[in-house]
Amino acid sequence: MNRNPQGQPNQPQQNPQAYQGPRRPPQTGGQATPPPARPARPQPNAGQPTARPQQPYRQQPSYARPAPTQMRTGGGSGGGRRRPTKHRSVWSVLLIILLIAVVTAMLIVGGIYFAGIRYQKVINDDGSTIKFVGRVDADNEPLTGKLFYSDGLRAEVDLDKNTVTYSDGSVYEGGLENLRRHGEGVLRYANGDVYTGEFSYDNITGYGRFEFVSGDVYEGDLVDRAKEGQGTYTWADGAYYTGGFSANLRNGQGVMVWPDGSRYEGGFVNNLKEGTGVYTYASGDVYEGEFVADMRAGQGKYTWANGETFTGTFSANNLNGEGTYTWPSGRTYTGYFQNGKIVRADGE
Repeated sequence: MNRNPQGQPNQPQQNPQAYQGPRRPPQTGGQATPPPARPARPQPNAGQPTARPQQPYRQQPSYARPAPTQMRTGGGSGGGRRRPTKHRSVWSVLLIILLIAVVTAMLIVGGIYFAGIRYQKVINDDGSTIKFVGRVDADNEPLTGKLFYSDGLRAEVDLDKNTVTYSDGSVYEGGLENLRRHGEGVLRYANGDVYTGEFSYDNITGYGRFEFVSGDVYEGDLVDRAKEGQGTYTWADGAYYTGGFSANLRNGQGVMVWPDGSRYEGGFVNNLKEGTGVYTYASGDVYEGEFVADMRAGQGKYTWANGETFTGTFSANNLNGEGTYTWPSGRTYTGYFQNGKIVRADGE
């Protein structure tokens, strides 16, 4: 038997609310004592509320199922239990969006391709580039679209109308090959100049005709827009030159005619008379001989309109040095001249 700290045996604790049933009296002798009679159950008082007897046991926990925190949506009148909604992960949503974007992009690209729209790029020999975005024909040549040049120039292509309109205001009428002007065509500049002739891969090269807004006209050979080879340049005042050109200047043999009727036929170097030639003046005078830097220099013969002549040395357009002067009467003078004047006669 357990004992408490005071040495007394521990008594079992009694639950005052627990029902322990009627106690049986101890038996004496060998005969059982009959139990006492059960008292009559009291009747409730009339008009008084019936008191609820105290529960003999502790209140038991409720086993009712808790209400779900999230109800399943949808119809139905059964009102039964609904499952909670499952949330998709962020990565699943992103993957779906990515797949939709890829499919949409493929559809767009396919539609563009079957519509004949293309992107093309050309790299020129000098490293510059030309890009085209637009519609092409069966030979993959541009029909309509836009050209983008690496120097910032842009162009609108409409070969249904046979035109290419540039952002600087110029307009080209002709064909394109590999995104560049090639073959016969017409180029109208924004300032009013017009070129008609041959193109070679975007360069004005070949035979053509320039009509300038000033009224001047050139017709002949060209290389990269410069006059090169044989050609004729006519000025607005009526002067013209026919002959050789190089580096856009008169070079080689040619004929130059001025509005007053003066005419030179001979050699040219960089637009200047150089070498041997014949110059006929409007007055009727004629010089035949050597030229240096556009002036009479060296050996030559000058004939005046009245018949007088000088044959000898020239310098800076004048009679300078030894020479012979002849008059129409047949008289001659041979001597030394300086700046067109006789200095001394031979033998003096």
